[in-house]
Amino acid sequence: MSEETKSAAVQIVRTLREHGYKAFLVGGCVRDLVLEREPADYDVATDAHPEDVMRIFPRTWAVGAQFGVVLVPIGSGDRVIRSSGDLKDAEGKESITRSSNHQITRSPDPPITRSIEVATFRSDGLYTDGRHPNEVVYTKEAREDVQRRDFTINGLLLDPTTNQVLDYVGGLGDLRAGMVRTIGAPERRFGEDKLRMLRAVRFAARFGYRVDPQTMRTIPELAPQMAQVSRERVRDELTKMLTEGQARRAFELLDESRLLPEVLPEIERMKGVAQPPQFHPEGDVWVHTLLMLGMLKPGGSRTLAWGALLHDAGKPPTFRVAPDRIRFDGHVEVGVAMAQEIGRRLRMSGNDMRQIEALVANHMRFADGFKMKPSTLKRFLRLPRFAEHLEMHRIDCLASHGDLSIYDFLRRKLEELPPEEIRPAPLLTGHDLIALGYGPGPRFKEILTAVEDAQLEGRLRTKAEALEFVRREFPDVVIGG
Repeated sequence: MSEETKSAAVQIVRTLREHGYKAFLVGGCVRDLVLEREPADYDVATDAHPEDVMRIFPRTWAVGAQFGVVLVPIGSGDRVIRSSGDLKDAEGKESITRSSNHQITRSPDPPITRSIEVATFRSDGLYTDGRHPNEVVYTKEAREDVQRRDFTINGLLLDPTTNQVLDYVGGLGDLRAGMVRTIGAPERRFGEDKLRMLRAVRFAARFGYRVDPQTMRTIPELAPQMAQVSRERVRDELTKMLTEGQARRAFELLDESRLLPEVLPEIERMKGVAQPPQFHPEGDVWVHTLLMLGMLKPGGSRTLAWGALLHDAGKPPTFRVAPDRIRFDGHVEVGVAMAQEIGRRLRMSGNDMRQIEALVANHMRFADGFKMKPSTLKRFLRLPRFAEHLEMHRIDCLASHGDLSIYDFLRRKLEELPPEEIRPAPLLTGHDLIALGYGPGPRFKEILTAVEDAQLEGRLRTKAEALEFVRREFPDVVIGG
């Protein structure tokens, strides 16, 4: 988050005050500033009603006027995207949908990429749908507004003109104590929005905090109600856990809180599934997976993170004890099918799923790294986003036997081989085969693959050599069919 965004948020507070309204920075940005961390975004709370905010800032977007929420864009253009993603369940506030009663001003300038959320002080009624309040009542007091938020550490206000933090919920004390605690009774806060149970886990993991004992006791009781939360929201929360730098602790807490079997039962089933000690001295599949999650870097690739989580998902259903050792026959293929099912269930994007499936499908191929023919090796190295495959192999090794020799070998090959050798221009195409007199058919792929293999292995270098190779190796292909 740039200093420009912070300055814009502070200016919004000042402008609202110049018009006679109360206004403060609120929520996660205040928490992060107190912790001397860079906020992901900035939110403003005010006693100005939405129509007042839209009057003072004519270029706005009324994303949730019924909840008192207006976006004030930073920059110019005709679309607003929150810098940390689409509108979300930001620190204790409900996700909201675009309202049709106020449209953003159109402009030929470059599109807006950031905005500040300005929310009117309010108190909420009952949440019968488990996510949105049935009734919203505006208030003039910030003290009342923060009572509806999720956790004490997210209920702080900041006066940016004096740098004074207003704490009506004990958030500063919980920051000092390293505690995630709901504002008020956890049954009520989680009843309002079940996703807050996952958020409690994520915040505790991200900051290295404990979950307040009363809050932690409540989560297992309500965990089955996670089924009421949209799969997209669960997906986004899990992805944040996997990419914020504390994935191992997050999944340990998911297990302790009994949320894991509710959101990812396939991962729960890894617990207690033994592995052959000669390859996995670290322990069972669950322990191995946790060790890998512990090596994921903050801000890393979400597909790599999900690949690491799911790469051995096929082991529990394929476990068997053979005469020689424990085996998981076909666990890769089973794991790919499981990854596909999880992706569909969590409504992951097609691009993400293709890469996650590829990571699962190819993770055992590294064992053959030293034995691969040159053509096979080069095809392996040119897998899309191969750097993710290589990194997953590295942490897979470090979380088990610790032998990085294949990793080092493949990394050297990537450095030594020029791109044109790994992915050379084709010597022949289907048109060339037709010109030779071969009829289009299913064998075209076989012939062209054989030509490319020979090319990758250095046996063919010119088109003329390739044409002669086809005539010699495939004389039985019937012309015209």
